[in-house]
Amino acid sequence: MNSVQTRSAERALSGGTWLIVCGAMLYSILTVTPLMAKHTADQWAWTAPILPLVVDAAVVIVVKLDDVLARLGGHGGRWPIVLRWMTGLMTWALNIADSALKKDLVGVAVHSVAPLLLIVTAETSLAYRRAIAEAVASLDAKREAEREQREEAARERSERARQEKKEDREHAAQLVREQREHEASLVREQTEREERRRQEEREERERAEAAEREIRERREREREHREQERERLEHQARQRAEAEQRERTERAAREQREREERLTRERDALLERGPAQGKLPEAEARQIVTAAYEVALSVRQAVELCGWSVGWVSSRYAEQRDPSNSGAELAIASQ
Repeated sequence: MNSVQTRSAERALSGGTWLIVCGAMLYSILTVTPLMAKHTADQWAWTAPILPLVVDAAVVIVVKLDDVLARLGGHGGRWPIVLRWMTGLMTWALNIADSALKKDLVGVAVHSVAPLLLIVTAETSLAYRRAIAEAVASLDAKREAEREQREEAARERSERARQEKKEDREHAAQLVREQREHEASLVREQTEREERRRQEEREERERAEAAEREIRERREREREHREQERERLEHQARQRAEAEQRERTERAAREQREREERLTRERDALLERGPAQGKLPEAEARQIVTAAYEVALSVRQAVELCGWSVGWVSSRYAEQRDPSNSGAELAIASQ
C-alpha cells in the first residue's frame, strides 16, 4: 500500500467517525433534552440541552485527541481511556434513562443503539488509527531501510568505482613511469651515441683545421710575399702617377693661367672700345655684356658699350646671376 491509499483510508475512517459522532450527538440532544426538561424547574427549563451538549462535547474532545495521538504514534495513558468510557456510559445512561424509568425495554434497546455505536466507533477508530499509524511507521521504516540499503549499495558501487579508478590511475601511472624510463634510457643511449659522434667529428674537424691552418699559413706567407711585391710595384706606379699628376696639374695650371690671361685681355679689349656707335650684333653684344658683368659695370655703362636697350642688358645680367632663367627668356624672345 502506498501513501495515497493510506491517506484515502484515513480520510474515510475520519469522515465515517465524525459522521457517527455528529449523528449520535444530535440524536442524544433530541432524546435527553425532554428528560432534562421534566427533571428541571420550570424557570430553568431552557437549560435542558446544556447537559447533553457538555457530555457530547467531551465525546468530541476524546475522539479528536485520540485521532491526533494516533497520528503521532503516542498514547495518553489511563485517563483518556477513563474519560472515553465515562462519556460513553453517561451518553448511554442519559439516552435510556427515560425508557428505563418507564420500564420500556424496547425503548431502552432503541435508545442504546446510538450511544453504543458511538462508544464502539470511538474505540474501533482509535484501534484503526493506531494500526494505520503502525503500518505507516512500518512502511516508512521499510522504505528508510530500503533507501539506506540503496544508499549503501550506491556507496559500495561508488567505492568500488573509486577503487577501480584509483587502480586504473596507478596502473596508468606505472605505465607512464615505465614508458618514461624507457624513453629516458633511449635518450641516454642516443645522447651517448651523439656524444661519441660529436667527439669523432670534433677530432676529425681539429685534424682538418690543423691541415687547413697549415695550408692557410703557407698561403698567407705566399700572399704576404705577393702583397709586398704588389705594394712595391704599386708604390713605384704611384710615384710615377704622382709625378705624371703633378706634371698634368702644372700644365693645366699653366693653360688655365694662359686662358684667363687671354680672356682678360679680350675682356679688356672689349671694354676699352668705348661707347658703341650703334646697335652691335647680338653675339658681340652678349660678349660685351658678359665682360661688363664680370668687372661689375652698371647696366647703363653696359648699354653704352653694346648699344642695346636697358631691358635687354638687364635680362643678360639676370642670366648671369641665374643661368636657369636663360632658357625661358630665350623662348619668350623667340616668340
